Amino acid sequence: MKVLVTGGAGFIGSHVADTLLTAGHDVLILDNLHTGHIENVPPAATLYQVDLRDANAVAQLFNAHQIDAICHQGALANVRDSMNNPVQYAQVNVIGTLHLLELARTHGCRKFVFASTGGAVYGEGYSPQGGKLPFTEETWPQPKDNYGASKLAMEFYIDLYKQNYDLDYVIFRYPNVYGPRQDSKGEAGVVAIFAGAMLAGEPIKITGDGKQQRDFTFVKDVARANLLGLESDASGIFNIGTGVPTNINTVYEILAAAAGYERAPNYIPRPLGEVQQTYLDATKAHTVLGWQPQVALADGLHQTVEWMRRK
Repeated sequence: MKVLVTGGAGFIGSHVADTLLTAGHDVLILDNLHTGHIENVPPAATLYQVDLRDANAVAQLFNAHQIDAICHQGALANVRDSMNNPVQYAQVNVIGTLHLLELARTHGCRKFVFASTGGAVYGEGYSPQGGKLPFTEETWPQPKDNYGASKLAMEFYIDLYKQNYDLDYVIFRYPNVYGPRQDSKGEAGVVAIFAGAMLAGEPIKITGDGKQQRDFTFVKDVARANLLGLESDASGIFNIGTGVPTNINTVYEILAAAAGYERAPNYIPRPLGEVQQTYLDATKAHTVLGWQPQVALADGLHQTVEWMRRK
């Protein structure tokens, strides 16, 4: 298939592009390089430096190529920043995605794979069955920030395009994804921020008491899920994650050992919108798509530190 990967110069998107190319797909990459890096683009992929908000430029790409499927990884994805810039997050994550959905509809795309978020969409979550964690796809979303709200809004739109236009889709609710190519600045996750600071000998800040629990999943496992979702006949929402809660203090300790970092962290107040606990039940992805994580946390964290050393 000819697949358009948005955000393909970024952290997750570039790994998705690599995985699709290895599987024999033809890959086009759309990225404005705002947070992506051109060195992340696989040589076998074709890069178009286009902003999702530029509807005419995106349409020209569809007019020039018969695109069979879209893996939509491109987004603004900083929880804290989203609280200060709600309009910008709606413009990129909602309006930009609607541009893609309309083009997918009018150009006969067969599949729309969408990168959503588990932690930010579920928020603290609620399950009518009781026992909230780990979150399943049946957990009622309760976003606490504008990033999560923008992703949830698009989940509803994507499902409408299935109902009204029969556009098959797979929505992946991601956990805390980490690994090589994650930038330690900008929209970085905690693993990249910690590892980058440790290797530079800089102080580390941990919000709250560090006992917040997250589901940390290696980026290549997430990329493999995208391949399986793309090639599957299944349509729907799937959690991606290990189902194992890990607190921030534990991540700090593993990374410090890998980086040879001996300084104690500085604890600071929790920011607005931060969720205390989130981890995901990926049973559905295993049952329907045959996906399960393969990289253990300690191994993945060590791989991340070693990649940063070489960078």
